[in-house]
This record gives sequence, structure tokens and C-alpha cells, in this order.
Amino acid sequence: MRFHHAIQALTLSLIGMLSIAWADEKPNIVIILTDDQGYADVSYNPHSPPEVSTPNIDALAHSSIICTQGYTSGHVCSPTRAGLMTGRYQQRFGIYTAGEGGSGVPLDEVFIPQRLKPAGYVSGALGKWHLGLTEESHAMKRGFDEFYGFMGRGAHPYFDHSDMEHPIYRGLKPIKDEGYLTTRITEEAVDFINRHSRAERDSLPEAARRADAGASGNDQPFFLYVAYNAVHAPAEAPEEDIKNVTGDKKRDTLMAMIKHLDMGVGEIVKSLKQHDLFDNTLLVFLTDNGGAGAMNANNAPLRGFKQMDYEGGIHVPFIVSWPAQLEGGKKCNVPMWSIDLFATALDAAGLPMPKDKPLDGKSILPALKGETDKFHDELYWSSGGDKGKWAIRSGNWKLVAEKNRRELFDLEKDLSETTDLAAKHPKVVSKLTDKYNAWLDEMAEPVSKQGKRWNPDAGAPAKRMSKKEKKAARDKKKAKRIKER
Repeated sequence: MRFHHAIQALTLSLIGMLSIAWADEKPNIVIILTDDQGYADVSYNPHSPPEVSTPNIDALAHSSIICTQGYTSGHVCSPTRAGLMTGRYQQRFGIYTAGEGGSGVPLDEVFIPQRLKPAGYVSGALGKWHLGLTEESHAMKRGFDEFYGFMGRGAHPYFDHSDMEHPIYRGLKPIKDEGYLTTRITEEAVDFINRHSRAERDSLPEAARRADAGASGNDQPFFLYVAYNAVHAPAEAPEEDIKNVTGDKKRDTLMAMIKHLDMGVGEIVKSLKQHDLFDNTLLVFLTDNGGAGAMNANNAPLRGFKQMDYEGGIHVPFIVSWPAQLEGGKKCNVPMWSIDLFATALDAAGLPMPKDKPLDGKSILPALKGETDKFHDELYWSSGGDKGKWAIRSGNWKLVAEKNRRELFDLEKDLSETTDLAAKHPKVVSKLTDKYNAWLDEMAEPVSKQGKRWNPDAGAPAKRMSKKEKKAARDKKKAKRIKER
């Protein structure tokens, strides 16, 4: 018994010594963002069906902290990415929909790598960008030092990279590339880690090593953003990996896509461990919104899919690892979301929170350390007025709206949102609606010029014009331009 206590004391002492040693060494930061992955399409979820197998993601989850109430700020791709990269409600700068986010984020908004750079971080972005197609919106114009991936169009082919209208980029230049895209993104991530590891720097000549060590003279930490387009449509995977396990060809293909995604996560973790970087790396794994019904994703036990504000559209797999500072093998039940990752990265790096662009997100580290059980009074979602979709979570209450419909759920008792309590609790509906409206008043107008709120009196959509009418309208505009010259 005494021997057991002695060993335990020694172990705790060593952990304490390592924490002190790492306290002065800034952590590496890695965010792995998957695309449209179902809540139950990870096998650590007890609701996952038997065909799902994600051993590498599971291993990461079980050694880390599983955030059971992790959300994204959008129910589609680019709004979530805009909120994640800025740490602010994307609606503050007019992004409510995928089309608006895909058109680019205002250039006065500051992205994560721009805040990390003064602390000596080198940053790389890989995979799907979806935050603008122009050069000024390129990842390397928003603070990243390296980029491999594509700019827009979520449904990018996995095998055919020949369309130079939607090319793969290395840096600022389009390139011709080959290979299964999920594997290629993984290879680029491993290469980035290898090149920026301490062992690699130590092999450089002394002058080059000093130059590579950052302004502080310490080992240069890195921020790596790995945005897989897997498992977004199209349903494409190596033929030899597609097994007839469900009788549904699309679902079977999705499983093969998840297999390669899971292998990628395993390779990234393996590379960090090989270079003795894993323990002092803040690694976050999450997906950008709920699984897509069009890809036969499984979001059990949640209701709904991508493009919905039910839990199945916004409540996602969310894992955080940082062995040097966080005790793994636990669950955190505090509601948090993708917008929080900006503040969390700054907190981990020992940097102050910005005052010129105040963040809406908060560092999740206190919750992960068990120091708080709440840091958001409310969470808000809004897609603007055209579809009239919005939601608010306040405590365990969740109000989901679409046009005139209001549904109220008690998530503590009804995570699957099966029982609408709106008629039973009209005062709660009214209170949450007022809170949502007050929040929306502070947000910017949508960049697409749609209204912020659904307007039932806006009238029916304009009648579709015939080809002849369209040509006449174009000719009229052309004649007007000529006249104005």
C-alpha cells in the first residue's frame, strides 16, 4: 500500500514538474475540422450503428476530453468557418448563409493566425477554405504562412483535380495534383508537422535554426488548421474500400470515406507523438455542422441534419486534447461552440484577448479544467430572413424557429427534441424570442441583401422569366449602360 502511494506521489510530482517545464513553452495548436460528419458517425458514440468504425478518432477521444455539448455556430459550412476564424458571431459582419460566407469575410476582420503571429507562431491551413474565392480572401492573405487546398465549392471532387476553374492551390498558385484528396490533406499535414518539429529545426545549421526559432529565440510553435472536405458530397472513395455492409451504396461509400478520414486523424496524432509534440499540443477535433441527410449520415440520438437548427444540424463531435495541461479520459458537459476556439487558442498561447475586435467566444480551458460549469448565457443561430430559420439555447431551454413556427424543447430531458413544449410554456417562448430579437438587433445586415428577419408580407417570389424575357431585360440594361457613357 505504501509502495502504491509512493508511486502515485512520484507520478503526480513528475506531472507537476512537466507542467512547470511546459509553462514557459508555448503549445502547438492543431484544429482538425471535418465536413458534414454525423454525430453518430464516430464509433465512440454509443449510439453509432455497427457499420461505423473510427478507431483512431476513438483513441483520441478516450485519451482526451469529450465535449458532450459541443456546437457549431452555423448549420452549414462557411458560416461556421467564419465564426471559428474570427471568434465572433459571423452575423456581426453579415454572414448568415453558406453563399454569404463563401463570398468572403470582410477584410477588417482578424483571423486566428494574425493574432498568433506576434507570439512567434508559424501557421498552415490545409484543405477546404470556403471563405472567399478572390486572392484578397486567400488563407495566406489572412495570416497563414502556408496553404494547400481549395478555395470554395464544398462539393470538391476527391479524385479528379483537373478543373482549373476550381483548382487545388499550393500557396497562392493553382497546381495540378493527383491522389485521393483526404489522403493528400493528411500527407500535407504530416509534412507540415515534420518540417516544423523541433527535431527538424535542430538538424538545420545554427544560423538557419536561429532564424527559424521566431522572434523570441525559443522553439517556434505552430498553428495547423486541417479542414478536411471529408465527408462532404460527392460520395467518392477508393473502390477497394467500399464494402457492402449496409446494402445502401451511398452509406457504404460514406463508411469508406470515414475510414480514410479516421486514418488521417491517426497519422496526424502519430506524427505529433513521433516528434514529442503531442503532449504540449492543444488539439481540437470537431465537425463543421451536423451530418448531411443527402449523404445518409447518422446523427443519433439527435433530431435533424445539416441545414437545420435542431440538434442534429449544430451539435457535433467535439474533442479536446492537451496532455500537458488537461487531464484526459473525461467528459465535459458545459455547452461550448466553434466560436470559442479563437479565444481558447489565445489563452493557451498566453496572449491577451483583443480589444479592437471584441470576441464573442470565450476560452473553454476553464471549463475543461473543471473550474466553471457555464460561460455562455445564450447561444444563437440565424440564417437570415429568406428562410426564417433561427434558434436560441438558454440554459436547458432551446427554442427553434422557422418562419411563424416556434418549438420549445428542454434539452436536459429531451436531447432528441421529440416533445414540443411551446404551448405549455408560452412565457418561456416569449422571453427567448425577445432575447433573440435583442441579439439580432446588434448584428449586421446580411451581405446578400436578404432581410435579417423573415417577412411574411414580403410577397410572393417574382415570376420566373422566359428566355425571351431575360434577353430583353439584358438588352435593356446594356442599352442603358451605353446611354450613360
